[in-house]
Amino acid sequence: MLNFEEELKKFKPSLEVEEIEQAVYEEDLTDMTDILREMLEQTK
Repeated sequence: MLNFEEELKKFKPSLEVEEIEQAVYEEDLTDMTDILREMLEQTK
């Protein structure tokens, strides 16, 4: 059986939409488009 008091102590609220958006934009995310561009530049 779950101990709700213990589970509440472990609870961490999720990020708000604005915080998530900021965290994503701050990350350097490479996608397939970036990889293909780099490959095309190297072949020139």
